Amino acid sequence: MSIEKTLNERSNTQCELCTSNDSLQVYAVPPHTEDSADDCALICNTCHTQINSPENIDINHWRCLNDSMWSQVPAVQVIAWRMLKHLSTEGWAQDLFEMIYLEVETLARAEKGAIGSDDTDTFVHKDCNGAQLSSGDTVTLIKDLNVKGAGFTAKRGTAVRNISLVESNSEHIEGRVEGQRIVILTEFVKKSN
Repeated sequence: MSIEKTLNERSNTQCELCTSNDSLQVYAVPPHTEDSADDCALICNTCHTQINSPENIDINHWRCLNDSMWSQVPAVQVIAWRMLKHLSTEGWAQDLFEMIYLEVETLARAEKGAIGSDDTDTFVHKDCNGAQLSSGDTVTLIKDLNVKGAGFTAKRGTAVRNISLVESNSEHIEGRVEGQRIVILTEFVKKSN
């Protein structure tokens, strides 16, 4: 069976991202290791154009990720993760990005080809023990932290799940504590296994 036929059956002949059925095409999600349906997604021309030209993105078009991010197809999960990360300056996209869950291998693949990623400008985030942190990790606070402006203290031992890395500063991560999104210094966290 051809890849296109497999994808049409899998997606019910609609875009696996926005459910449109206009101008569908096979998109091999980079970096792909082989030509197989597992490495591809069936997407419409609008999604394809915007993925390949991130500077011309229609932000509202990508609200469709609210549904497609829950796909069981790793290739679709990778695209959803990358787009939500790219759009994370939008409140709704950041909220979705914090909810998305990917298996370890799928997350590594998504990070490897993220939109705008350039290995020359990346910062390495490390916890208090020198362990490298990644987006989506869970960390534990190693001391009580006064959260300025929020009126509470984040207690030692608090688990912060699904952290985000601050790309412009290797000493800062972001996470939710008591429902508040806060910036935390990496020297005050320990990576959880």
